[in-house]
Amino acid sequence: MFKQAQASEGKVTSLIHTDRGAAYTSRAFNQYLAINGASHSYSAPGTPADNAVIEYWWADFKAIWIARMPKAQTLVELEQQVRDGINYFTHKFISGTRNDLTAAEFRFGKAN
Repeated sequence: MFKQAQASEGKVTSLIHTDRGAAYTSRAFNQYLAINGASHSYSAPGTPADNAVIEYWWADFKAIWIARMPKAQTLVELEQQVRDGINYFTHKFISGTRNDLTAAEFRFGKAN
C-alpha cells in the first residue's frame, strides 16, 4: 500500500505515524521507510485514540461497507471488495464533516 501511495504521490512523506501492529513493526516495513528517508512514529500501546482518524475510518469501512457485502468466498473476492470499498469511500461517500464533499474532493478540490 505504501509503495502504491509513493508511486501516486511521487514520494514518501517524511514522517509516518502508525499503531504497533505487526505490519508496521516488521523489519521489512521499517527498512522501506529508512531507504525512503521517512521517520517512523508509533502510537503509545493501548491508545487507539492516538490514531483516531484511521480508527474511525476503519470502523466506518467495516460498518458501512464490509458488513453489507456478501461474504467473500475467496481472497480475490475479498481483495476486490476492499478495492471497491476504498474507491467508494474516496470518490462517492459524502461526509458532513468534510463540508458535504467526498474525500477526494476535500483533498484535491471539488471539480467544477
